[in-house]
Amino acid sequence: MTDVVRLENVSKVYGRGQSAVAALREVTVSIPRGSFTAVMGPSGSGKSTFLHCAAGLDVPSSGSVRLGGTELSGMGEKELTELRRQRVGFVFQMFNLVSSLNVMENVTLPLRLAGVKEDRAWVAEILKRVGLEGRAKHRPSELSGGQQQRVAIARALATRPEVVFGDEPTGALDTMTARDVLRLLREVVSTMGQTVVMVTHDPVAASYADIVLFLADGRIVDTMAAPTADKVAARMTHLGAWV
Repeated sequence: MTDVVRLENVSKVYGRGQSAVAALREVTVSIPRGSFTAVMGPSGSGKSTFLHCAAGLDVPSSGSVRLGGTELSGMGEKELTELRRQRVGFVFQMFNLVSSLNVMENVTLPLRLAGVKEDRAWVAEILKRVGLEGRAKHRPSELSGGQQQRVAIARALATRPEVVFGDEPTGALDTMTARDVLRLLREVVSTMGQTVVMVTHDPVAASYADIVLFLADGRIVDTMAAPTADKVAARMTHLGAWV
């Protein structure tokens, strides 16, 4: 497997002088193509900053971030915006759907923003895979929370991205609905060969991943392959915090 995302000695410092705060400290990690990676750590450990730097949403203070063969450092905001639209998918905790658009229009929105002609067969296939083939004309207000997150996942897949980043994608869902969404993300990796990187605070969510990265004080302090919820929970306890 080749690496989809590669961070090399990435640090991110906010502020200057005595008020400076290091959110990431010399992080080096590779995300293999076709893998499901969970990122966990206490509050303030750098999880969100890690995701933002890896996805090209934020610029590291130092170090290198590569998406596929593309070095992100030195790219302007316009270039980064185009790269994210074409090569990266995002799934957020609060769905971020456009209420005035129906399911089909929400899913194809990234294509329209990127100026790409939609492949109707591909969009229909995505809707089928996420279990929404009969809901294409529904508005978000007519859907449950779990269905709305499925729309968000379909939207993230619409551009055939190289990687999908999830920021607490099950955080706003009840336990049963969250597991349905996690099974869908697992299936997206296993059957479609997609790459998923998910920040989560939930050991059960992390157990669906191939590997878990544990962050503490801005550093990757441990990794766990073939995780289980119990093992992840135990490791988090040793990191000194749950959330």
